[in-house]
Amino acid sequence: MNPELIQWTGPLGLPRFDLIRDTDFAPAFDTCLKQAEDAVEAIAANPEPPSFENTVAALETAEDPLNRLCAIFFTLTGVDSTPAREELQRQIAPRLAAHGSKVSMDPRLFDRVEAIMQDMDELAPQDRRLTELTLRGLRRAGAGLTGEARDRMAAIRERLAVLSTDFAQNVLTDERDFTMAIADDQLAGLPDWLIRSMRAAARERGLSGQIVTLNRSLIVPFLEYAEDRALRETAWRAWTARGDGSGAGGAKTDNRPIAAEILRLRHERAQLLGYADFASYKLEPEVAGNAENVEALLSEVWTYAKARADQDAARLTEMLHEDGVNGALEPWDWRYYAERQRKAEHDLDEAEVKPYLTLEAMIGAVFDTANRLFGLEMREFDAALWSPETRAWEVTRDGQRLAVFLGDYYARPSKRSGAWCSTLQSQHRIGAGQRPIVINVCNFTPPEEKGAPSFLSWDDARTLFHEFGHALHNILSDVTWPSISGTSVARDFVELPSQLFEHWLDQPEVLDRHARHAETGAAMPAALRDRILAASNAGQGFATTEYLESALVDLAFHRGEPPADPMARQAEVLAELGAPAAVPMRHATPHFAHVFSGDGYSSGYYSYMWSEVMDADAFEAFMEKGDAFDPETAARLEEWILSKGDSLPADELWLKFRERKPGVHALLKGRGLLAEAS
Repeated sequence: MNPELIQWTGPLGLPRFDLIRDTDFAPAFDTCLKQAEDAVEAIAANPEPPSFENTVAALETAEDPLNRLCAIFFTLTGVDSTPAREELQRQIAPRLAAHGSKVSMDPRLFDRVEAIMQDMDELAPQDRRLTELTLRGLRRAGAGLTGEARDRMAAIRERLAVLSTDFAQNVLTDERDFTMAIADDQLAGLPDWLIRSMRAAARERGLSGQIVTLNRSLIVPFLEYAEDRALRETAWRAWTARGDGSGAGGAKTDNRPIAAEILRLRHERAQLLGYADFASYKLEPEVAGNAENVEALLSEVWTYAKARADQDAARLTEMLHEDGVNGALEPWDWRYYAERQRKAEHDLDEAEVKPYLTLEAMIGAVFDTANRLFGLEMREFDAALWSPETRAWEVTRDGQRLAVFLGDYYARPSKRSGAWCSTLQSQHRIGAGQRPIVINVCNFTPPEEKGAPSFLSWDDARTLFHEFGHALHNILSDVTWPSISGTSVARDFVELPSQLFEHWLDQPEVLDRHARHAETGAAMPAALRDRILAASNAGQGFATTEYLESALVDLAFHRGEPPADPMARQAEVLAELGAPAAVPMRHATPHFAHVFSGDGYSSGYYSYMWSEVMDADAFEAFMEKGDAFDPETAARLEEWILSKGDSLPADELWLKFRERKPGVHALLKGRGLLAEAS
């Protein structure tokens, strides 16, 4: 086995990706799976009486080599997929699922941990918390099942691993294989910066001229600016066709039957464990607790969001008709006319804004904000990573290393879409301890020429802040056990740090310091800054409505009997809501990767809004002090939210930070939707 897959020898403990080959992975998985099986078997078969040390603590490190191997492999499949890696992922997914089932459903482990639970009083608080979570995880995995039920649970988990891998790869194929050439006489309305990005995308694929791809940082501005309505429709249909069998991959990338089977298997899995449906199973350990609480929040916000969206749709339809276009406002019209309305109402032109929002400047803004709040220092260094564009920083405070941070910011055909935060290794205090290696991945449009500045939209800049908020949750983690460190928290709590950190992008002092013109170095004029901030809630009717549609469809999929035809159920939910025809779901079922390419956000897409209730209220804590950088509030935020991981239940952590429950008022105020109450 290539030792670099496990014993990382790069600077500051990073893997040497230049020493790793695709052919290394198959034998490494064989070796590491066998090692993990042997290590867990030794714990389960230990003849000594069960104790925290020989069972729960031992499980925390039993699979370290396998975990390190998986961290490298699944990082690469996300940021730099190749046919060889995709094939290996299809082969390894069911093997990993089978191993996970064998471990988490082992009745011997269940009995040992249950015995430890009988004598918990002498354990340290974090040890007690870890024991409780370990037992809960074993119980929810099916360790208490026997006979046919146990075998069926293992088969379901293995099949779900295959299906979720296929779903994700189908979406990636459709995204990667689609390009739409735009002729020189079809560029009307497109700003120069966007045309340059379209030409850079063409060159990256060995093509001439300019193209539109399904990279969000390219297709969204195209839909906002292209005057040619037919081209907008073609682009929009391609974007929304991902995974539905009519996309670039054709019938072989049709995710609709995959989604239906996933929903059936999840329902069966929940019932095997005694739950009425998958939503009941999934939401039990979350802050929300049950589907009724989730629906109550989403429905309350829906009332305000739909009222604003209907109001906006009426005005945008008038603009459409003023252009001489008869008929209804269509989904491919909304962004175009909304951008024109925003420009007219706020005298705001993206071409005027972008020169001040270079990637380098916004990285500086993110790091400076983290420094002012938490005293973090960032030192960039060279490392052999998966792409020459990926960058590495050492994160220190008071001269002590806290973490290594990696940033992979540019879109590539081999990278899956979206933005995310992950870790190559998490923080813990076992033995000598371990500091985290944290990754932020984005899909910004690369510059037209190497070495030229890369310009971000306001939404891109917000994404940069969002993902670094997740990174802070990992960087500042300070707990004993890896299973409860960093972002290993309830799904509807994990978005609190990320969404909270977005608020600092809106602070005038951050923009005044970092939003500098790419050519002149001049600070952004105060008038322009104020217009940007005034327009920050423009389009919230659309943004909130498209999000809520996806969240409510996800919830409906997992409540009660699973739908035989998910697309028909999706249509039913939208009809019941009275969803505006020109505002489709943010993520339609065939490419709803949050829900179907893994189990993380299944029946949990609502969690962004649940967390937003808290993040809006959390930022109010700073505003109540009259200082977005109030040191006392920042210290409390680190002490009770960012450093604690899952060492206490999320609702307890929140109350220790804020000393009261959050309310939806701050969210509605922050989104500018309160005016729709009437």
